[in-house]
Order: sequence, then C-alpha cells, then structure tokens
Amino acid sequence: MTQVIEKPGRLKVVHNWLRTIRLAYVPGTTTPMLDTMAHALLDRLRHRSHIVQAQPDSQTDIILTSAPFGVPLPWREALLFTARRRFGIHHSPTIVTLVHALPDAVQGMLDRLGAALRREPIDIQDFAFAGMAPNAHRVLIEQGRRGGPMLSLLRVVQTQTKCLRVLLAVGRDQPESVYHFDLVGAHPRSQAEDPEFYDDIVYRIVTAASADEVTNHEVLSPPVPSAVWQSLRTPAAMREAGQQLGERNFFTEMVVIADLALVPALGDAIANQYSEGCFATWEPRLPALIATITGSARPVDKGNIGDDDLAVIVGVRPEAVGAIVRHVEGKRNDSPSSEAVELFDMDSLLPKTALGEGFDFQGRVPILRSKLHGHRGIGGYDADRVEFVPLDPAYYDYPVSCATGAQAQGIKQAFARAECLRTPDDPRQVVFTVLPGHGVVIGEKWVAGKAPFQMIWEYMDAGALKVDNLIPQGRMEYVPGSDGRMQLREL
Repeated sequence: MTQVIEKPGRLKVVHNWLRTIRLAYVPGTTTPMLDTMAHALLDRLRHRSHIVQAQPDSQTDIILTSAPFGVPLPWREALLFTARRRFGIHHSPTIVTLVHALPDAVQGMLDRLGAALRREPIDIQDFAFAGMAPNAHRVLIEQGRRGGPMLSLLRVVQTQTKCLRVLLAVGRDQPESVYHFDLVGAHPRSQAEDPEFYDDIVYRIVTAASADEVTNHEVLSPPVPSAVWQSLRTPAAMREAGQQLGERNFFTEMVVIADLALVPALGDAIANQYSEGCFATWEPRLPALIATITGSARPVDKGNIGDDDLAVIVGVRPEAVGAIVRHVEGKRNDSPSSEAVELFDMDSLLPKTALGEGFDFQGRVPILRSKLHGHRGIGGYDADRVEFVPLDPAYYDYPVSCATGAQAQGIKQAFARAECLRTPDDPRQVVFTVLPGHGVVIGEKWVAGKAPFQMIWEYMDAGALKVDNLIPQGRMEYVPGSDGRMQLREL
C-alpha cells in the first residue's frame, strides 16, 4: 500500500516498493548540529523498522558519514574510496555524507558563483576552490550556465567531500533546510519547518537505497552480421539525429570526474565520467532498438556519434535486472546506455501500430518510434501537438536516480497513460514526461516522410517543445500561458 506523510497543506506520497535497509553511521568531522541531526535520523530509521548497525558489514546498504563544509577531504579519508578496505567488505555500500554549512556561507558562495557566471568575459579565477582539479572551472562554468549557481555549488561540495550523495544541512544551531545532492545534479530540499522533517530525509535516503540499478545486461547470440548492419538505415539516422540535437544544444556536456577531483585511479568507486543523456530508435528489420552506448564506458559525444557508439537492444532480462543486447560483427560493442531497460521496456504496456505507405517497411512495430532522454527541462509546450504525461505522485515527492528499475517502471507507467499513444487517430506526434531533479524523456510516433527524431527537433525549432535549463526538483505542473502554450510551474 502507498504510504503518505503529513506535510503543511498537503500529503506527501511515498513509494510502495521501498524495502528495509541496513545503515551504519561512521562519523567524520562533525558539529553539534550534525550530531543532533545524525541521532535524530538514526532514531527515525529505527522507528521505520530499518536496521541501524554499529559498523558496516557485508549486508550494509548505506554508510552515513560527515564532512566539513568548504574544506577538502583527503581521498585517503573518504569512505567512497576506503570503506571496503577499512571494514573488510567486498561490496560498495552507498555513501551519504552529512555536511553542516552556515546560511551566510551558503548564500555567500551562491552570490560569488552567480556573479562569476554573469561576468563577461569569464574569469576562471572566480571558480578556484580548495581541493579542486586545475580544470574544475570548466565543469563549474558549464554546470552553472545550465543549472544556475546551485549546480556549481553542488559540484564543489561533492568534490571537496569526495562523495556523490551529500546532505547539505544549512543552519546555525538548528537545521533550517537540507539539500539532497546526487550524481546528476539533483538538489531538492527538506524544510525544517515541516513537522515530518526527519521522516522526509529518511524517506529520501531509503528511496535511494531501494532503487536498484538495472545494468546487468546479457548478450544474445548470434551477433548481427556486418552485412546486415551495413544495410540498415537506422544507424545513419541515429548519427544524423545526434548532429541535429547537438546543434540545438540539447545534450549537456559530459562530466569528467578527473576535471573536478584530484584523486588516483577511480577503480570500482565510480566511473571516470557520466553521460549527458541517451537516445534510441526502432529498427524493424532486426527487430531491435538501436541506442547510444553508456557514457561511463568511455567519453561519448552524443552530438557526433559513430557506429561504435551504438548498441542493439532486443529485450529486457527477467525481473528487469538489465537489457538483452546483440553484438554486431566488426563493431566495438560497448554496453548500451544505463537507461537501456527504460528505453526498451516502456513499449511493453503500449500498443503496436501497422506501418504502410510512406515507409520502407510494412508490418507491425511499437507505436513509439524514437525516444530521447536528456538532462534538460521542458519550459513549455504546444498542447495541440505535444502531450505531457506525469509520473506517479511519489516520483515527484521522492525522486529516483538514473539507471534504476524504479525509474524505468515510473517512466513505463507514465507513457502507458498517454492518450496520444493509446488513441490511433490522436494528432499529437510527440509525448514527454519530466523526471524531477534529473531531466526529461521524450517519445516520438511514426510519421511518414520524417526521419527518426525529426518531429522532435522540428517541434523544438517551432517552439512547440521548449527545451529549458530548469529542471524541477519536486512537484510541478503545466498551466496555460499568455502565448497559448502550456508553461511550467513548480509547486
């Protein structure tokens, strides 16, 4: 049963797939306020029937620790790199770091970063922070221009604490709010004025621990013959789509960890970089979904892809633990995007459609031809040509991370409700949903005479789909605007 917790003026919805987690608290540098918060969080975890351990072991899901604000933590002290050796464990629990910052200090950094981002020309010295790599300014500038000074601050805090999941607690003697930072740049807040403040933090931690990754892909034989691959039109269409979307600045720059942090080889702790999105289109002759590969394998410029940057997805493994892929003779064959399960499985609840005149293939295919996942927002859209489908409410109250079964399930359920996909004569050709704190997933139907993704980029050009830097961090809606389009409003 879906749970709710009281919030001022509304109920907050909790996912019904949360599981019991095991958490160990290993404090680092702390303050009296953090001590109070840590003990309150542990009490709430126990109250919610989660298991608080004296120290990490082979069953630990989360290690909660602490670190100072604005002071670089040496990598040899960072649990992200040392937890397995330090506690003799063979898996990698999720590390969550509590950081205490005074309100004036946070506002001062935001003001500094905001002024630096507005300066023309940019002065890279404005982005010099202790413990950052020499090229860190490039990431901080790009991230700040995309998501504002808070996104730049987020990357500074993550780099200095050597941790991806950070709870930035703002206050003097008592917390006023807590920002929840993650890999892709999410920064929703828990407000201390809420009666269920600590429950809210706990549910966010438990949500992160309960959302399992679905990247255990399986390779299916035989491989696609090279001659068959060369005969397909879809790979060339994918290359063209990447260029078209890149020219419209849809893809955000890949974040390379070495540009931010001065650490040795990252090994199993974290990938060297993470991707800026993915896209895929259906190839009926295989039949399969042709998708971009994962950016964690090696740097991939989604605006300039080649055949080695493409993967063939033919199914989803039982219990959706990963995708089923086919290799192609003569290709490099890296793994598909971490969203491979999401991209393929969203068709499972949708109807098929029959292709006829105007296509070079006649037969039944998934009603969604192409899918685009990016770390961007949608500021507005033309409701006569585009449909917005919301996620279930819990996904806005407690966002989930990328490459997880929870995200794939939420997207699948949202698109299953799309009227333009369930009603054959609905004139809307494009549909999208918003992933709070993360980005957008856009789907495109089959349109005779149009290339894959062409309706999407034409709608971008026409203003029917307004791509925006702003990504909502929680509940949101679209309301009629003065220009006739639906406009984003955060709640």
